Amino acid sequence: MFSHIIFIQDPGIQPNTDGLPGLPEFRHMIGALLPFGLAVCVAVLILSAAAWALGSINGNAGYASKGKFGFLVALGAAILIGSSNALVRFFSAIQIG
Repeated sequence: MFSHIIFIQDPGIQPNTDGLPGLPEFRHMIGALLPFGLAVCVAVLILSAAAWALGSINGNAGYASKGKFGFLVALGAAILIGSSNALVRFFSAIQIG
């Protein structure tokens, strides 16, 4: 069916953890940002749930659907932020070829 074959070649580049100065501080800073991201997700989750509930109670389908969408987005973002270390560790261990 397909006549083209794509070969993936290894460029030979390996991660270098001591190539730039300040990498430990950068990792520490990113690790400190994770709780802030989760806190924002929780705040948006609460506000979206309130909008969803108020929209449903008042019979306003627009507010209810936007609250539901915000709730799901905040929930997905919290899941991705919380599992970011595991996701990066998993996908960095995959060997191609």
